[in-house]
Amino acid sequence: MAQRYYTKILGTGSAFPQRSVSNAELAASVDTSDEWIYERTGIRNRRIASLKGDETNSGMAARAALAALEVAKTTPEEIDRIIVATVSPDHVIPNASCALQERIGAKNAAAFDLSAACSGFVYGLELSNALIQSGMAKKILLVGSEVLSSFVNWKDRGTCILFGDGAGAVVLGRSTDESSQICSTHLQADGWSKDLFYITAGGSSIPVSHATVDENLQFMQMKGREIFKVAVKMLADCSERALEKSGYSISDVDWIVPHQANLRIIEALAKRMQVPMQKVILNIEDYGNTSSATVPSAFDLAVREGRIRRGDLVLFTVFGAGLTYGASVLRY
Repeated sequence: MAQRYYTKILGTGSAFPQRSVSNAELAASVDTSDEWIYERTGIRNRRIASLKGDETNSGMAARAALAALEVAKTTPEEIDRIIVATVSPDHVIPNASCALQERIGAKNAAAFDLSAACSGFVYGLELSNALIQSGMAKKILLVGSEVLSSFVNWKDRGTCILFGDGAGAVVLGRSTDESSQICSTHLQADGWSKDLFYITAGGSSIPVSHATVDENLQFMQMKGREIFKVAVKMLADCSERALEKSGYSISDVDWIVPHQANLRIIEALAKRMQVPMQKVILNIEDYGNTSSATVPSAFDLAVREGRIRRGDLVLFTVFGAGLTYGASVLRY
């Protein structure tokens, strides 16, 4: 009988830029206020990258990755696969994962990017779990890293108040012990709602030009109210389906680590799922929405603070542009 493998999180890490931009600072250049932003989003500060040194996408990814490798007691040379979930790589070519590979010296790894916007980390978690359970990989470095500040129109208060930069990483390893494992995942997408969150220019069909820049088409555009309506339902639906696959119920879950898009969405999700906010891991107030980095960075901070401990049952739940959705149940 073939050996059954489980996927264990061996180590976690996160990294953020040094500069913290407060709501008050934004209010100096945009028609808004600290009270207006916090009341609607739960955000007070966000970190903005300098785009120099280790404050690029690959630079922050490397810092988060090295922190996770240190906890995992794993060398870069032991990594079989590097997966970077991102929509904001340093360059269109080469990919972010190859840039990360070079920075940390993971010479034996295959490296590729995964584009599912804010859901990217959980999409990558399902893929990593499949690679490990199938025996195709022993150790995988999974990173969510974003520099969305480069795609924000700082005169648009509908988007500039929400986003920050950062990275989160996990080292995943093969285990024969089921006490720590990825129990289940459930992924979904809704391409019919793609126009709720998009960037018009910068792809192959509409390359950046003087004309597109003059019209600010290189920046993110979002229909916030419409996204709010569908996000709560889809987060709850994906969570329930992942729990059903795992054999657990929401009452079994010790911690929920949701996508840190908007505190009001998270509160509505907790209410819908009948979960006390004391069980919800948050870092949105100080870091804002860091897209694919929100879940791994919030998870890392909670682990390092001693809140999430070995043996805890954890639910990740996410949504992103596309639209993409996903949830994962894991025994840490």
